[in-house]
Amino acid sequence: MIVSDDIAYFLEAIQAERSAAPNTCLAYGRDLKDFSSFMGDKPIARASRKDVLAYLKFLQLRGKSDTTRMRRLAAIRQFFLFCHEEGWRQDVPTLDVPYPARPRRLPKDLSVERTFTMLKAVRGVGRNDSARKRNTCILELLYASGMRVSELVGLPRSSVAGNPEMLLVLGKGGKERLVPLTTPARLAIKEWLRELEAADDKGKGRGARSAHFLFPSSGKQGHLSRVAVFRLIKKTALACGIDPKGVSPHTFRHAFATHLLANGADLNAIRHLLGHADISTTEIYTHMIDDKLKSTVFSNHPLARQKFSPEPGASH
Repeated sequence: MIVSDDIAYFLEAIQAERSAAPNTCLAYGRDLKDFSSFMGDKPIARASRKDVLAYLKFLQLRGKSDTTRMRRLAAIRQFFLFCHEEGWRQDVPTLDVPYPARPRRLPKDLSVERTFTMLKAVRGVGRNDSARKRNTCILELLYASGMRVSELVGLPRSSVAGNPEMLLVLGKGGKERLVPLTTPARLAIKEWLRELEAADDKGKGRGARSAHFLFPSSGKQGHLSRVAVFRLIKKTALACGIDPKGVSPHTFRHAFATHLLANGADLNAIRHLLGHADISTTEIYTHMIDDKLKSTVFSNHPLARQKFSPEPGASH
């Protein structure tokens, strides 16, 4: 991806100073490059509020979704804040540019029963015994911890040394958090570590870089890719008769949160476990629980389907 010098400098700075994740930098780079293309010969560091509004209108006319326009505006806003901090300009032209309204979309939910079905089915998914143990470890960890898939694939092997009851997870912005591990997850980790140690003893390691990771790979990153985990979950869903369109690594993260909340867990505790910076992000799960409760009442209450007209003068 070729970007201008000012964009490249911005990306280097947020990666070095704010510990921005590589995927975040790539997304910012793509969004700012698109804005730069729209601006033509005019550097985006000199863009005005009018230019930004025109760009957002241009995106809307191209049929871009509200979510895409919100993401592009967020990238441009961060860039202008950086320009202001660096003294490249005196103003921040995007401060009063409103974000497009985004309808609240509840995440896809996975019931406890279906989650357990997939955790059982994954034990038979894989080309050999070693792959099956790795795949089991992946799904058990996703459900036990609520980790993002990027956090999972980047786990160092040292994070699970000594059969820990708590897992240290490196989240967005380099922030660390501790997540308790369930017994099935700890057993799955133990089985997978035995496979890794056996491979090391036989000299079948994948190199010094990949040996650092819990889920090593021969790819350039040294660890399993997010796409590989995505495919694993789709394959596992098919193996147990669940529609693969409705499941993903993020579905397991949502299942972790909703199942905890439904069983009485504190919302703030769930926020810390998920690594959310703001409680408002976690509150979406309360809406999911509320919707389930209403659905339960309307479907099962004896009077739910009856038309009821109180007699005159009646009171309750």
